[in-house]
Amino acid sequence: MPAKANSGQEERKVAKPPSGESRKPRVSRKPRAEKAEAKIGETAKPEKPREPILAVVLVRGLVGTNRETRSTLSMLRLSRVNHCVLVPKNPSFQGMLEAAKYMVTWGEIGRETLEKLVAKRGRFSGDKRIEDSNYAKELVDLMLSGKGPKEIGLKPVFRLSPPSKGYRSTKILYPKGSLGYRGEKINELLKRMI
Repeated sequence: MPAKANSGQEERKVAKPPSGESRKPRVSRKPRAEKAEAKIGETAKPEKPREPILAVVLVRGLVGTNRETRSTLSMLRLSRVNHCVLVPKNPSFQGMLEAAKYMVTWGEIGRETLEKLVAKRGRFSGDKRIEDSNYAKELVDLMLSGKGPKEIGLKPVFRLSPPSKGYRSTKILYPKGSLGYRGEKINELLKRMI
């Protein structure tokens, strides 16, 4: 058998462009002005019912925790023990709280406790206190209507003191310990910390 001199070149196949039949026809797009007009003509969507507000308190320190838990806590803005943040009760935050349940405790905050928390521990930028209790009630009304603390001008983190009579165990989940979901009982803990 004679050896082929250009065998490497002959074996290579050149990729052919796909034929016009196999391509999908292009759909023309609407100009942006027509899209805006279409949105204006649509009926307004009904508002979703407001989500309950969860109070989340960091119970344990960050030393010795793994990277995922630390990044979850930083997304929640919890960097120090006894700091509290308010988050809406939705699936994304529920997943974050479940991931950090051995570090934090959380539950649904009541209106009375929220008013005390905002009046005594709420701060504006520049660490300015809220001096008028009626103004604090107005801020709470805004928060209950669906706005977050940052949207109304408050700092998102509330710095609390350690609870009077202390925590139970900081290594066991609630009800035997102080970690994890505790529902309405978070109000009792917050009252001891304000």
